[in-house]
Amino acid sequence: MTDLKNLYIVTISIHGLLRGSNLELGRDADTGGQTKYVVELARSLAQRPEIDRVDLITRRIQDPKVSADYAQPIEPLSPKSQIVRLSAGPRRYLRKEVLWPHLDIFADEVLRYLRTVGRTPDLIHSHYADAGYVGSRVAGWLGVPLVHTGHSLGRVKLQRMLEQGSKPAALEEQFHFNTRIEAEEVTLASASLIVASTQQEVQEQYQVYDNYQPDRMVVIPPGTELQQFYPPPAQWPTPPIQAQLDRFLTDPQKPIILALSRAERRKNVASLVRAYGESPELQSLANLVLVLGSRTDIAAMEPGPRQVMTELMLLIDRYDLYGKVAYPKHHQSTDVADLYRLATQTRGVFINPALTEPFGLTLIEAAASGLPVVATNDGGPRDILAACTNGQLVDPLNLDQIRSALYQALTQPDRWQQWSEQGLAGVRRTFSWEAHTEKYLQQIRQLLQPKALHVGSALSVTTPAHRQRQEVSTNPLIRAEHLFISDIDNTLIGDREGLDRLLAQLLVRDRAIGFGVATGRTLPSTLETLQDWQIPLPDVLITAVGSEIHYGPDLVPDTRWRQYISHNWQPNAIRNALNDIEGLVLQPAANQRSHKISYWIDPQIAPQVRQIRQYLRRQGLNVRLISSHGQYLDILPWRASKGDALRYCALKWGFLIKNLLVAGDSGNDVSMLRGNTRAVVVGNHSRELDRLRTHPNIYFAEGHYAWGILEGLAHYQIPGFADRPPSPLVYPSPIARFGSSSIAGDRPGGPKQPTLQRALS
Repeated sequence: MTDLKNLYIVTISIHGLLRGSNLELGRDADTGGQTKYVVELARSLAQRPEIDRVDLITRRIQDPKVSADYAQPIEPLSPKSQIVRLSAGPRRYLRKEVLWPHLDIFADEVLRYLRTVGRTPDLIHSHYADAGYVGSRVAGWLGVPLVHTGHSLGRVKLQRMLEQGSKPAALEEQFHFNTRIEAEEVTLASASLIVASTQQEVQEQYQVYDNYQPDRMVVIPPGTELQQFYPPPAQWPTPPIQAQLDRFLTDPQKPIILALSRAERRKNVASLVRAYGESPELQSLANLVLVLGSRTDIAAMEPGPRQVMTELMLLIDRYDLYGKVAYPKHHQSTDVADLYRLATQTRGVFINPALTEPFGLTLIEAAASGLPVVATNDGGPRDILAACTNGQLVDPLNLDQIRSALYQALTQPDRWQQWSEQGLAGVRRTFSWEAHTEKYLQQIRQLLQPKALHVGSALSVTTPAHRQRQEVSTNPLIRAEHLFISDIDNTLIGDREGLDRLLAQLLVRDRAIGFGVATGRTLPSTLETLQDWQIPLPDVLITAVGSEIHYGPDLVPDTRWRQYISHNWQPNAIRNALNDIEGLVLQPAANQRSHKISYWIDPQIAPQVRQIRQYLRRQGLNVRLISSHGQYLDILPWRASKGDALRYCALKWGFLIKNLLVAGDSGNDVSMLRGNTRAVVVGNHSRELDRLRTHPNIYFAEGHYAWGILEGLAHYQIPGFADRPPSPLVYPSPIARFGSSSIAGDRPGGPKQPTLQRALS
């Protein structure tokens, strides 16, 4: 097994409020167990001698509504670990469901940051779907392994909410489940290792995904900080949080039934209050303490937490539980460990009554504090109690079971003591951070063995530019500070006068701007079109929708790019799988390439693109589907696109992402328009690009064709393009793309019901 030394690990956790101390756990739905986990994981890994550096990358937030701590670009965690905050999108704090439009920028920012570090990480570890999307892109560009932890999965949450009666359209509008689930599928296809907390998470949650690959799954239970969570010492002073509880309780000396979670309906705290409120015995035995995050005004909370808190207040009033139930408005992260110790000191019990519980970190913290537990018979609690044998599992919807389990814990001193001792031993044996990092590094050692690496090799952020440029030493890209890449059809070409004006300003002697094209056309078709329009040979040609790269002036092919995108590319299997799908017609051989399969698609007959993608995944075929103009469908290796090829070129030639200038007009340009590039959408663009109007760094020009490009370059104040050009009031009709623009009819002999539709029905 490989002896690892001096490892550089990058972990990415984007949403929520993340800092090194006094975590605001429970403040909102985005600042919970994941936030705590990633900080402690970074610190724990950094203590290992094999690790040289750990960067925990998150989003920078500059918002007067939150602490200024979240605006600090760098926050040290330990001598070898730190939090790195990168800007993406608005400065203000955003909930995770609305971060999706800004993740391409975040990915580019991660790449920019790594270039300032001057070192390629040995692996990237992403957390949750948003970071998985970013991590899969960055790991792909750099050719390093991706490790992923889901924490919560979109398909599972969607199904649960549908079963509760929520409307699909309303859920999509609020939670963007389609985007999240697609990001999770991409992450599962990209990751070399998926870290789960429990076997149930693997078998009942990940297994419902098309890209579920059991050989890449590993169960490593999270750790807990034993220096923070421990039983109360003999001479333990009264903690500050006691005063907050005393305000609510008539007899604060009673044992405590402690529940600690976010104010979410899934946490099922209302059932706990009902069980307690309907039991005079429990009320006489113990106080109920509900710690459900921090709040200022229930009326000002988000709808979900507000509904939960309102229901709890009504239940407390219905059962007249005043003086018996505490529900403090505020607490510090340091108070959490004291709450466990208070409950242990009073010989109370901790309860997690959640309807579903992927893991249950609070159960481990309670066990580490010597506090017996009652927990939902689902997911993580099963594994935790199997390891610790420190309490009981209950049906969270059975109030009698909840009451009985709490009563036994509170009235059987010998059993309470046995559970307390067994919990302490089980945590040290199974759930310490030392145990977690040891299992983690065992997996990493196997992953980083040369024979185990299947991610392919892209480029290093540290590759010297002169080494990368030797192969095409006469290419002007060596001297350029900016790189301009344009789509060809209906963007670069379409208006002779505008094109001549653009080329005259672009291709000046001693120019500081490199010139390239990115097109869906094949290389021969591209060269023919460039010749027809009298366009000089570009410095770089990205053709076949990003699946091929050549460099001028000698059209040197980038064989390294071809090798990289070839991973798991199975063109024959793809064609066979789609052979009988109505509404899909294979384009002529002249339009096909080794790493691009092109179809005409009739949207009135063919299944939706997302259905085609799902169908191929279920055949074990992970590909990238790019539709454009409502009639073209290109299928590429999942590592290939115009945007990925563009960023590959930026790494290869030493360009900053912000110095990439791109222009396009249709759907197959989306991947290069989004992100930290300076993007221009020409005025004659397809309607499918209108959805990008809210994206930052994308300028929608009024001018058509090259006039729109000139307008965009002036907008970005690129040297030599400072003045907005005059443009004609009337534009010529679009130049037809290469190949027929009509949709072919149904092919003879095709099945009446498409194979794909049968498979998805």
